[in-house]
Amino acid sequence: MSAFTGSASETASVPGAGGDLLAALLDGMDAALCAFDAEGTVTHWNREAERILGWSAGEAVGRRGFAGWAARSADAEEALGRLMGAMKGPGRQVHEFVLLRKDGGRVLVRSQAAGVRGADGGPAGVYVAFSEVHVQLDLERSVALSEALFDDASWGVVLVDADLRPAMVNTHAARALGTGRTALLGRPLGDVVVHGAEELEAAFQHVLAEGTPTAPAEVWVTLRTASGEQRRCWRSGFLLLPSPMAEEPVPLGVAWLFQDVTEERLAAREADRMRFRWSQLHRAGAAASECEDPDEAATVLLDFALAGFADHALVDRVAGERRLTRALATPAGAPGPSSPVVGGGIPLRYGPRHPALQAWDRLGSVRATAGRTAEVWAEAHQWPGDAAHALCLVLRSRGRTVGVLTFLRASCRSPFEREDVVFGETVAARVAALLDLGDKG
Repeated sequence: MSAFTGSASETASVPGAGGDLLAALLDGMDAALCAFDAEGTVTHWNREAERILGWSAGEAVGRRGFAGWAARSADAEEALGRLMGAMKGPGRQVHEFVLLRKDGGRVLVRSQAAGVRGADGGPAGVYVAFSEVHVQLDLERSVALSEALFDDASWGVVLVDADLRPAMVNTHAARALGTGRTALLGRPLGDVVVHGAEELEAAFQHVLAEGTPTAPAEVWVTLRTASGEQRRCWRSGFLLLPSPMAEEPVPLGVAWLFQDVTEERLAAREADRMRFRWSQLHRAGAAASECEDPDEAATVLLDFALAGFADHALVDRVAGERRLTRALATPAGAPGPSSPVVGGGIPLRYGPRHPALQAWDRLGSVRATAGRTAEVWAEAHQWPGDAAHALCLVLRSRGRTVGVLTFLRASCRSPFEREDVVFGETVAARVAALLDLGDKG
């Protein structure tokens, strides 16, 4: 007896659950499937094969090969020979050949053929699963894309399930998150993202509810790493993943793709900041040039320089050997313009390690930052109580020191950096020239 008995429709009529199950399995497959006995006669033909070629099971079963109906005569024997060769070869064999639709159209198919053994272990026939080549190529491209994204992509890819937990993480994303590819699976993002996890989860929830957004978003996060916390900016895209198997669009989760643009954003921010500062300095020079009194011009210059740069500005003038007196200052209690200090002739009680005196000794700049006791630190240095970061710059004109300029920031702001020193030194040079001009006057 042949290993193959009857068509799909004939199998469905076999008494008992086994025949019904076989018919249901064959007709429910997404791939087209047919089978041949050892003589090359079609024994099975499912509904997907009928959909692709138009030939019904009743028209296909019982024919030998494809000659005279599903293939041109010149191609039919070669195609059948290649398929039947799978009876003797090991494993599956992949072939491509042209078949004919019932309406006369031609279709290029890719097949996988495998031999079937009879009860005696001898060759009993072959079964063939086939699909249109373009459909197979689409599938292969999808698989290749998936593998490339999770192996070689230069941006992070994380698949998040409907419970907002990572289900798949590619190599780049694992490296960016500071964890292994499997270590984060099933865990909340908050385990590695100190700040920003709430924003990411809100984005996932929005995508699950509303669908894929039309544009990428930039998200700032703080990561917990072995070397401490790191602040990063990720340009992120979010894609809703609906199930292709369900009749209704059931979301499987969200694909999150991101690139690290931290350096780019920091550079842009720094460029904007420097552009604003130098614009302020240009305006300051124009405004100061209209002042008849050099000291007034110095206060105007400082007021423009303070915007976005510091919270306070102090000018201490030289009054003898390592002695300084306060000449100009911004109000200590509230924001306001710089103004001359009343009774400023009394020397300041600066200690020998005071940053202002260090700047005087070095003929340069000194940066200082308070520890945990910022108020005590500010009081000890005779600065406003909210001062936590200082930049002291020597005031030099005509080869001599005329004073020290101090910029102060509150604890809510970042310490002064090297780029701040460059701007501060430029302001200090102009202030020094104005103070020296006042002395000559």
